[in-house]
Amino acid sequence: MHGYEEHREQHLAALRRVEGQVRGIARMVEEDKYCVDILTQVSAATRALQSVALHLLEEHLSHCVAGAVEDPTVLAEKLAEAHTAIARLVRS
Repeated sequence: MHGYEEHREQHLAALRRVEGQVRGIARMVEEDKYCVDILTQVSAATRALQSVALHLLEEHLSHCVAGAVEDPTVLAEKLAEAHTAIARLVRS
């Protein structure tokens, strides 16, 4: 079981909202809307995705990493994965 299992439906709902936002952004471009208005919507979609990512990271740390505490080899692997994931989020 993955750490996000308990909140799967909330994550899916948030991702569906983001999907709708992105479709709306595409429609704005198709309709030749004002650049700044499009950028505002892109920023909102980006923040929404970052929120999902942070929740998933929190669940990974509290479930997968915390669950690996008993095995140092697995713990090192899970910590490395978390480090990589955090680095990716910071760069984006």
